[in-house]
Amino acid sequence: MASVLDAVGRATTSPGASRPGASRPGASRPGASRPGASRPRLLLAVTGARSFGLMHGFPQYLERAGWAVHLVSDPGAELDDLGPLVSGTHAVPMRRDPSPAADLRALVAWVRLLRRLRPDAVLAATPKAALLGLVAARLTGVPVRVYDLWGLRLETTTGLLRRVLTLTETLTARAATGVLAVSPSLAAEFTGAGLAGSRPVDILGRGSSSGVDAGHFDPSLVPPAEVARARREAGLEPGRLVVGYVGRITPDKGVGTLDAAMRILSQDGVPACLLVVGEADVAGYAPFTAPHVHRVGRVEDPRPYYRLMDVLCLPTLREGLPNVCLEAGAMEIPVVTTTATGAVDSIADGETGLLVPPRDAAALARALRTLHEDPDRSRRMGAAGRRWVRAHFSRAQLWALHDQYLRRQLLAEGRHR
Repeated sequence: MASVLDAVGRATTSPGASRPGASRPGASRPGASRPGASRPRLLLAVTGARSFGLMHGFPQYLERAGWAVHLVSDPGAELDDLGPLVSGTHAVPMRRDPSPAADLRALVAWVRLLRRLRPDAVLAATPKAALLGLVAARLTGVPVRVYDLWGLRLETTTGLLRRVLTLTETLTARAATGVLAVSPSLAAEFTGAGLAGSRPVDILGRGSSSGVDAGHFDPSLVPPAEVARARREAGLEPGRLVVGYVGRITPDKGVGTLDAAMRILSQDGVPACLLVVGEADVAGYAPFTAPHVHRVGRVEDPRPYYRLMDVLCLPTLREGLPNVCLEAGAMEIPVVTTTATGAVDSIADGETGLLVPPRDAAALARALRTLHEDPDRSRRMGAAGRRWVRAHFSRAQLWALHDQYLRRQLLAEGRHR
């Protein structure tokens, strides 16, 4: 480690080196001035700025709880928008896929930033930000370094890429002082793969990256006019079972299996349609060939579209803990998802929805048909879903547990100020 630190240190002090953590003028931005310089300083990091949407309200909560919160991500409008709400924002260019030259430049930028800010703790999520941020934090002596494990990309990879991802996950865990998984099955998968070494993997409550605001995702609060507008925009036909899908359109989400299941329903004479809310990760990726597919793209507020659904379907191959299943539950919609990592923890099987094996289109079609043929059971599952989400995934509860966890880590390191 010392030799690596020396090498990185020489790079960060070379002539003409750019300002710490900056990718463009003004990329490191202080937030609003606040009293209390003795507040513990916390860096929250994600790779892409859009991922801060999964932490909506969490940085502000930690600021109110007494932390001086700094946010780090790739440049993006979402990062800039949070600037006035926290103690500082810092743009570090990071690429999601492995790129040795770009990753080394990002590591140098991370080391500069941490040397300047001297945080007490780093909480890093998403693979690249966690790898670079936590390695840099270890090199610069940050006492508390937490890997916030949101998922395990290597589960659906093979060959060289899987070996590379296994190595990077192992390095990330070794650079951390703690690993925090967002679901029990993800913790078990990470530990079972030997990625955590001898370190335990912690879970807060039932899991989740940030919980769900059931006060926001409340079906009674969505104006009927908004639901009607969403229906017109989607072009839904009356009299059909509306199967909803919300999220990125990518093979890892099992969308090919969903398309096959919808074709089975059509062949069996079940009047169903598919409402797809989200965008493809790769331009031109079009996995849906079944009849009666309605796509609306990415939306800022999915609630009116949830209100149109009879069932949410997430046929995923891997997850951390899928927020869409929790949101749908809060909106009183039954959920059909898979026994894949993370997804298995997102519903109460038989109570708030149904679980099927991944990649099994026939089983998925049977589960959807079951709910179509028993609307009373479907409604009971929806009502139970809201109760279950409110009991176990309250945003306020999860935020408080994160605050307590980080403070315990500080106390253990003797750095509570």
